[in-house]
Amino acid sequence: MVVMSTTQVPRADPVTTVFTWQVRPGREADFEEWTRGVTDCVSRFPGSQGVSWLRPEPGHRFHGVLRFSDPQRLTDWLTSPERAEWHARIEGIATEVRDERQSTTGLEAWFRLPGTTVQPPPRWKMVLTTFMGAYPLVVLIQWLVTPSTASWPLPLRAAVFPVLLLPLLTYVIMPGLSRLLRLWLYGTPDG
Repeated sequence: MVVMSTTQVPRADPVTTVFTWQVRPGREADFEEWTRGVTDCVSRFPGSQGVSWLRPEPGHRFHGVLRFSDPQRLTDWLTSPERAEWHARIEGIATEVRDERQSTTGLEAWFRLPGTTVQPPPRWKMVLTTFMGAYPLVVLIQWLVTPSTASWPLPLRAAVFPVLLLPLLTYVIMPGLSRLLRLWLYGTPDG
C-alpha cells in the first residue's frame, strides 16, 4: 500500500497597488508618453494583470494602479532591473509620492482611495456593496445584450459579459456606490 502525502500550497490573492506621481508642470505630455512605455513593459512582466492610469484631481498628480497575480510577483516587479530602468527615465519629469503608495488584495481595491489612510470596510460590507452594484448590471446585460449574441460561439459570448461588466463596475458603479454608501461602509470620522 502506498500512502501519498499531499501538501497544499497556500493560494495567494491577487494584489493591487496604487502609485502616486507628482508631475512637474509643463511635463505632462512627457509623463503620459512614459506611462505608455512603462505600461507596455509591465504588461509583459510575469504575473502582471494590467495597469490603469488615473488623473482624478486637477493639477499634476497621477495615480498608477498595478495589478499582479500575487504579492511575490509584485515584489519581483518592484525589484526588477526593468522597473529600475523605467524609473531612471522619469527623472526630471515626475517623482513618486512614496508615502501615498498603497497595496490591497481582493475587493479592497474598489474601496480604497489613493492618498488616504482609511481602512477598507469589513469584507461582508464589501461583498454586499459589490452585489448591489453588479446585480443590476447583470440583469441589464442579460436583458439587452445576451439575446443579440445568442448565435455567437460560446467563448465569444462569454467574453462579452466581463468585457462590459468589469470596466463599468471598476470605473463607474463601485466608485459611485462607495461615495453614496460612505457612512455605512466606513462609519463616521470620529468612530
